[in-house]
Amino acid sequence: MRVRPTWNPAHLRWLSEVVCYTPAQQIVFQEYIRAVSEQQNRLQRLDAELQEQAQQWRLYPVVEAIQALRGVQFLTAVSVIAELGDLTRFDNPRQLMAYLGLTPSEYSSGAQRHQGGITKTGNSHARRNLVESAWAYRYPAKVSRQLQVRLEKVSPPIQDISWTAQVRLCKRYRTLVHKGKHQNQVTVAIARELAAFIWAIARQTPLAA
Repeated sequence: MRVRPTWNPAHLRWLSEVVCYTPAQQIVFQEYIRAVSEQQNRLQRLDAELQEQAQQWRLYPVVEAIQALRGVQFLTAVSVIAELGDLTRFDNPRQLMAYLGLTPSEYSSGAQRHQGGITKTGNSHARRNLVESAWAYRYPAKVSRQLQVRLEKVSPPIQDISWTAQVRLCKRYRTLVHKGKHQNQVTVAIARELAAFIWAIARQTPLAA
């Protein structure tokens, strides 16, 4: 399940008030804080560099467009498209779902057909990103301030797809939970449908020259 980061300015101020029992413990404690802060600064530098480099990429319009979806921010978007490439190579969303390993496995015996867990074939990195994004749909459909900023950068047809996705996936999440499905199974089901909406947005987005 997604959790909000706690290493924010308020948390750092709280840590600054912590006093250890011995000077040695205090030094080690401060070194831990410095190590975390240095890694956060490093990540911020890398994020900024990635943002700049991605804008020169032929597939960047798709990266920007799929961020119209709830739970799909820049790092997720660029990771998924980097792993999958041009999504128009898939003739339909089911092909994309299968490539991601998000379709149920099947077992047949005579006239009987049984479905098992997802196949987990194909691109595992992109699949993990989409499953992580799927957690965002456990709450009712709503356009947050951050999502509104992203929506302002895309065309009305893509905005329509984004809202359709929210309404459908948020409702489906609640329906599956009420049926007694395990939350992990629910998020995988949502990720599978989220892939279909990503495919639909990619089909609506012209690539850069």
